[in-house]
Amino acid sequence: MIDVQEKPRMVEKAFLMRVLLKGESKSEAQDLLTELEELVTTLGIGIVGSAVVEVREWKARLLIGTGKADEILEEMKNLDADCLVIDNELSPAQQRNWEAFSKCTCIDRQEVILDIFGSRAQTKEAKLQVELARMEYNLPRLKKAWAHLGRQSGGGGGGAAQKGEGEQQIELDRRMVRDRISALKKELKEVRANRATQRKERSRMPLPHAAVVGYTNAGKSSLLQALSGSSIYVADKLFATLDTTTRRIELPNGRPLLVTDTVGFVRNLPHGLVDAFKATLEEAILADFLVHVLDVTAPQVEAFYETTLTVLAELGADQKRMITVFNKIDLLQGNAQKVSLMQKHPDAVFISTHSREGLEALEERFCDQLADQVQQIHLALPHSRGDLVAVLHEQAKVNHCSYEDDAVYIDATIPKRLMALLEEWVVTPS
Repeated sequence: MIDVQEKPRMVEKAFLMRVLLKGESKSEAQDLLTELEELVTTLGIGIVGSAVVEVREWKARLLIGTGKADEILEEMKNLDADCLVIDNELSPAQQRNWEAFSKCTCIDRQEVILDIFGSRAQTKEAKLQVELARMEYNLPRLKKAWAHLGRQSGGGGGGAAQKGEGEQQIELDRRMVRDRISALKKELKEVRANRATQRKERSRMPLPHAAVVGYTNAGKSSLLQALSGSSIYVADKLFATLDTTTRRIELPNGRPLLVTDTVGFVRNLPHGLVDAFKATLEEAILADFLVHVLDVTAPQVEAFYETTLTVLAELGADQKRMITVFNKIDLLQGNAQKVSLMQKHPDAVFISTHSREGLEALEERFCDQLADQVQQIHLALPHSRGDLVAVLHEQAKVNHCSYEDDAVYIDATIPKRLMALLEEWVVTPS
């Protein structure tokens, strides 16, 4: 397999730029640039400056005119920047044009996110998905990877021997990358088939399931850790975790619930990555309900709310029942932000995973979400059906259990999905 990493030279000082889109406000562009700063900082690269560039019309070569580009390069030179990061998505040709024009490394938002995902992936599936997205991103950009190879001048005969050493190598590499993309897609298909089998096994013992979704670094993993009491990797950084984590918790009414943490969303997430991580986000599609976590202290919290809903709509999960949760209320200075959000989102729950404030109210909301899925039953089970007694203790709330000579008498609150399994032994209470 060839190495298609295109930025072998380490960069230390980055200058950030966003070209103002038509219909986009300058404040919105500045917010996106601030978010890009967080993303780039996550890669361990220092930020020396940034600029929002307004243009009357797009320029095909560099997005902006050469006059504006010269101003950016002069500012970069004064700040000793060795990398230009453009928040807009660049075509392969535009990226090559900028690197030739600036004589320095140039990357776009998509490549920044790819690099972060590459450094965060842990499981086999996540690593495969990241590699696939990276290969598909780099395929049209392979040309410059071989710019150092000489070309043979040839006559007009046209054979492959006269195409030049570099051109032959490019075609060879493109073929190898395409072969690797095909192999990755095949391997991912197998991994997803295994996930489907595991999901089928889990559905045989049907526990209710909630998926935690939301913007990156909103506190999704912290919430799962607080609810389950188990150790989960948590860090104050963007895309700290890319792999789904599922934990079983017990609700106040005694019912078990599976809760899954999913990968975080971000504005302007490259479509290639949305597709690549669709399998990871399937947990959101298949869950009984969603828990949408937001950072109450984020200035752009409403934009983050809309971003998550947009991505969920792309995944076909926007019609799921959803609990909106505002996290980190312990960090609020005053009540103005909370009051404003309560007015806009009257059904939301306000919590702090750090102080545990509001977690009991959230668990009660979980119970409410599942209320229409349970019913009270009275059973007289044969002593030979100890397997059903175990299922009840595993998946339902057993309110009373009595072992008598003729049967095992149980009063329980069960998921309605278990009714077909148990209806043969339902009795009227004495």
